[in-house]
Amino acid sequence: MEHWITPDRLFDGRDLHSGVSVLIRDGRVVDLADARKDAARVPGLLTPGFVDLQVNGGGGVQLNSTPTPEGMQIIADAHRRFGTVALLPTVITDLPEVLDSAADAAIAAKGQRGIVGLHVEGPHIALARRGTHSPDLVRPLDARTMDTVRRLRGADVSVMITLAPEAATADQIAQLVRMGTVVSLGHTDATADMMRAAFKAGASCATHLFNAMSPMVGRAPGAVGAVINSTHYSGIICDGHHVADEMVGLAIRARPVPDRMFLVSDAMATVGGPEHFNLYGQHIALKEGRLINAEGSLAGAHVTQAEGVKRLVDRTGTSLTQALRMATSVPADCIGQPDIGRLVGRPVEDVILLDDDLYLTGDLAAVLGDLKHVTAAG
Repeated sequence: MEHWITPDRLFDGRDLHSGVSVLIRDGRVVDLADARKDAARVPGLLTPGFVDLQVNGGGGVQLNSTPTPEGMQIIADAHRRFGTVALLPTVITDLPEVLDSAADAAIAAKGQRGIVGLHVEGPHIALARRGTHSPDLVRPLDARTMDTVRRLRGADVSVMITLAPEAATADQIAQLVRMGTVVSLGHTDATADMMRAAFKAGASCATHLFNAMSPMVGRAPGAVGAVINSTHYSGIICDGHHVADEMVGLAIRARPVPDRMFLVSDAMATVGGPEHFNLYGQHIALKEGRLINAEGSLAGAHVTQAEGVKRLVDRTGTSLTQALRMATSVPADCIGQPDIGRLVGRPVEDVILLDDDLYLTGDLAAVLGDLKHVTAAG
């Protein structure tokens, strides 16, 4: 069955358009064309659903506490309600057995709706920049983690691993990259020279720019300056708490090449769930939009990609086109899965609609269902 629709505006994964019609065939977007007179009009902005490469939890589930395929699916389904249709469930610093279980779950969950791999954030990080990660579990990169990543890649599961340059050797980074792993530098107190050496070894990304990394100052670029000056990918959180809006906009504008910054939520179990959860036996609670642990430190984020996109546009001076790229095609490209960030080829359940104020109004599947209902009634 075929349908032509014409939304008010359309984002194809790269550019923003108006006056364009979309062909849907057998539940999938298959083509774009100049506006057709026979197409059904659809209000709003049509865009590929959002991609998020750093999702610790959702729907009341934290991956570290529930490292199972079922737990991953609950997390993915919770974020889908807010427009994120593809994500990397993220396991943070923990016991080796927890990482093993998360790897087992990622392999078993391969192909499940919305789950596109696994992000291993720690435990191979700098103690000085651990953030909310347990200090007792931080350790250098070891053979056990290398074997776990090798097992994931052997099952063709996409893997991103966040590590600190001071917790891994250049040879270990190169080995991970040869396996097809995306090595992301983060939770690090490294100098700019150390960061550049890790990039030279094959690291291609940085984790939540500014947060948990050595800062940029006048005489020392630090990890932050090294990332901003590089041509590599970097995630960033835009929730008004982790990074000042002015600094988000500044970092985006300062990058030497376009389309290397992407939006991450760093979301915890509270997104689509209760306003509290336990991590490492500590009570984490939502207070005035901030997730706070027993030490009073930020413990992940309570934000969705949809909220991040809106804030990018409203508060940081980022164009709508660039903000949408940062939540769709740029993260998709970063993990080598470009199709999940483009409109053509996507199933209608993975295409969303935003209103003029950039609030989510629904997905394309629901719109088509309404159109069929109207046609049948007529």
